Amino acid sequence: MITRPKPQKNRLRRTMMFMNAQKPGLIKDAYIYGSDSIILDLEDAVAENQKDAARFSLYHTLKTIDYGDTEVIVRINGLDTPHWQEDIRCVVAGGADGIRIAKCESAKDVKTVEEHALAAEREFGVEEGRTLIMAALESPKGIMNAYEIVTASPRMFGCAISGGDFRKSMHVQIVKGGIEMLAARGQMLLAARAAGVQCFDTMYPNIDDMEGFKAEVSQNREMGFDGKSVVNPKQIQFVHETFAPTKKEIAYAEKLIRSFNEQVDAGVGVYTVDGKMVDIPFFEDAKRILALARACGVYDGDL
Repeated sequence: MITRPKPQKNRLRRTMMFMNAQKPGLIKDAYIYGSDSIILDLEDAVAENQKDAARFSLYHTLKTIDYGDTEVIVRINGLDTPHWQEDIRCVVAGGADGIRIAKCESAKDVKTVEEHALAAEREFGVEEGRTLIMAALESPKGIMNAYEIVTASPRMFGCAISGGDFRKSMHVQIVKGGIEMLAARGQMLLAARAAGVQCFDTMYPNIDDMEGFKAEVSQNREMGFDGKSVVNPKQIQFVHETFAPTKKEIAYAEKLIRSFNEQVDAGVGVYTVDGKMVDIPFFEDAKRILALARACGVYDGDL
């Protein structure tokens, strides 16, 4: 039986790949694709009359497959269904790293899941607090309540927007450039950054439109997302490359840190680097960039 290490709230999550939890042949080797996280889906991917079978499959997969460093999150059914409580028991008993709350709209939703996760941990002898939580925001109400949602539990590590359901609720279709979701993405990002949790964009549904996919991923990175949901292994490499710091960013971060250390020793707080005024916040961001670069495997320096 497999025992996974304790999950980490702040880890690298550039990609979260969705997979149907009901298909053991599909999910048993999911770690080989290299996604930072996988989301085993008990919700939309599973037919209503197959929910019990999917949980059975998921539990035995979690207990027998070694996913290595790949994080394993389970998307449970919505709290307006009769399935979510057994979903949570299965997630905790199986030892998954976390729960994705589908259609989350309030802090109450988060606290409800948290209470049942704790009860399941006690029931199955799992370390209390081990099971992490993330929230999927899929409606205007969820977006409007984003900050209260992401601050509702110490288990919360991040939030993600679900494009399909959100667009339906707004009566819009996918638009090139993403203007139909720009406001919602921005509000969710602000809430996540204010709360100190991670933030992830929705999947790009047209698997064959790599040009559109790449444009959206690049926009995600420019907006400040931590990562993106994906639905196909061929999408992973580009996301990883896009979210990793560039050589130019790494070099400038190194320069900032070296110059900051020199200026501090000289008693200077504000100074210029390459003609730009910098101070402590720039130094903190430089440290973040180098830490991200190390996690992405593109930097092995000693700063």
